Formats: sequence, structure tokens, C-alpha cells
Amino acid sequence: MKVVILAGGLGTRFSEESEFKPKPMIEIGGKPILWHIMKEYLYYGLNEFIICAGYKQHVIKEWFANYFLYHSDITFDYTNKKNEMIIHDQFCESWKVTIVDTGLSTMTGGRIKRIQKYIGNETFMMTYGDGVCDVNISKLLEFHQSHGKIATLTAVMLDQSKGILDIGGDNAVKAFREKKQTDGAPINAGYMILNSEIFDYIEGDFEIFEQKPLERLSKEGQLMSYMHKGFWQCMDTKREKNQLEELWISGNAPWKVWEN
Repeated sequence: MKVVILAGGLGTRFSEESEFKPKPMIEIGGKPILWHIMKEYLYYGLNEFIICAGYKQHVIKEWFANYFLYHSDITFDYTNKKNEMIIHDQFCESWKVTIVDTGLSTMTGGRIKRIQKYIGNETFMMTYGDGVCDVNISKLLEFHQSHGKIATLTAVMLDQSKGILDIGGDNAVKAFREKKQTDGAPINAGYMILNSEIFDYIEGDFEIFEQKPLERLSKEGQLMSYMHKGFWQCMDTKREKNQLEELWISGNAPWKVWEN
């Protein structure tokens, strides 16, 4: 099964980094967050990826073009007027990666639509290139196969960040307590599984996948949610990047399922 990753975003909140690279190439622990996401899927035996690139897509292509070279022990032999490269050991993952330029201003739905020819009639995984998670991909797939609907998304609880107020009709605060996880609201965390019929729900480049396509699926009873109670974190801000960096450095990164 192929894994589609949306990686065409600008990352405008990372102006100091996104001037030179697309958001999914911003690094956590010296590796792009895109690498972290792919390692998660590889742990569950999924090694064929389609990356929907856009903004500065050449950066992603160049990174993968040099990946084997940078992760191998190599001797460069220029003696006897030769230019020979001898590979001793390589430490690359067994990935097959297709990088597609899906346009600079294309919306999320449009990016998915553009890679239809690489999917055909297959069911595929899809997620965003700016968030990591420790969801059990095998159980997610079992859930998707069990209900027979077109789409499954992974849902997580978005915690409230402030104290909870119980306000009466006279505007008096009747009670106050600190937030609990149950105070949150479920949100779309990505890590989706989509049947090929999904392409019929997307019209073109300017279709935002999270609006009409998902809304229509929901109305038709074709959208299911897999509730994930573990770790999930997107990287929308510099503060969130720093949080992920701290978890990685501490050795307690929950999404590092390939070693945990």
C-alpha cells in the first residue's frame, strides 16, 4: 500500500527557515520532519511513498537524490586517473519514493487529485508532512477494512489550553477548574486511509480537501474516524518545533516507534 504525504506547504510561521526550504524539510534532531513520518510508516512495513511537493520542491528532490550518498561509507578513488566510487556499507532505509511537483499554489485536495495516476484503483494512506504521531498503523488499517467506507481519518483530542469556567446566567463564575483531556474536542490528525473513490470527490487544484470533499463524505456516511489516544503533535509554530526537538534530544520521542 502506498503512502501519500502532503509536503507542498510554505510554512509561513517559520520565516527564518522556510525562506530556504519547504516546511516538511524543517529538521527535528538533524533530520527533516518528513523523514520522521516516513520512518513511522516503514516500521509497519509501508515503504512506498508519494510525496506531493510544491513550494521549493527541488529541495526535497535534492535531499533524496543525495540520501544514499550521505548515509553510506564510501571510498572515492582518484588514483591512476580514475574516478571510482566504492560503497562499503550503506545505512539507507528500503524506501521507494516518488516526488511529484503538485504546484506552488495548489490546495490540499488538488495535490491529492494530481497524484491519482500514481495510485490507480488502490487504497492508499495519506497524511500531512508537518505532524508526527504514535498511532498503530496496523490497527488503523484493520479498522478501515472493517467498516467498508471510503475514508478513515485519525482523530485526536485537542486539549484546551486554559482553565475551565462555569458561568451562570448573571455572568458570575460559578466554578473554575484546570483543564482535563476530556475537555478537548476531536480534530483531524491526518494519518488517513482512502479508497480510490476519493478522487471522485475532488474537482481540481483549488479544492481544499478538508472542506467540500470531507464534508460530502461525512454527509454520505462514508467518513469514519479512528480515535487515537496516544501522542500526536503538529509543527505549526517555532514553539512546537522546539517541543519536538526537546523530546527527540531527551530520548523520549513517542513517535520514534521504530526503536521504542
